[in-house]
Amino acid sequence: MRTPILALAAGLLAVGCQLGKSEPPPVSGPSEPTTVPTGKTSPTPTPVLGLPGAAPTPSPSPDASPTPTTGATPGPGASGCGAPVPPELSQINVKVHLRGSDAWTLDSTPLVGPNPDYCAKIGFTDGRSYCPVRPEGNPERVACETYVTGKAKDTGRPGPTWYFNGSFCGGRAFGCENSPDNQYQLLIYKGGTFQACAQNGVCGEVAADR
Repeated sequence: MRTPILALAAGLLAVGCQLGKSEPPPVSGPSEPTTVPTGKTSPTPTPVLGLPGAAPTPSPSPDASPTPTTGATPGPGASGCGAPVPPELSQINVKVHLRGSDAWTLDSTPLVGPNPDYCAKIGFTDGRSYCPVRPEGNPERVACETYVTGKAKDTGRPGPTWYFNGSFCGGRAFGCENSPDNQYQLLIYKGGTFQACAQNGVCGEVAADR
């Protein structure tokens, strides 16, 4: 009978050992946040113009082939010169116009060309390539001459600037003076070489043997 009693005591001892091995309670502390996937992606922010990272707005490129200007640069007070607009001034014809006892008168004529088409359009049908801006007596001649010639540097009047020995023509003491009635004419009191120059730098000259 000892054997069953010993077996029963061994079984009870084993159960008590199992009951004494209980797990320790969990230690409380900060818990990690739980990320719950939602299946959505974060939207990409739209760049705002003017802020860093914004895509620059392309500006239109300048015209690489601007339309050339075929006429001359208008001089002041030349609004009465209509179509066809004269081309760039190319020559100034200067000559002795009158030989008086007290003074000689020089005269200048602006010429444009070479442009036979323009000359023919304004009435010069003889095939010339160089011509005045308008025929003599045309009501637009003065305005068109101002268009290509500009104004004199010394008087401010429409017409060329006159020079004698590199100086303005300021009166009898200078050997010459601008005509009081016409900037395209000059009164001279002595002989020499005289120049008439437009605003674009084109000059004409004549040697007067007075």
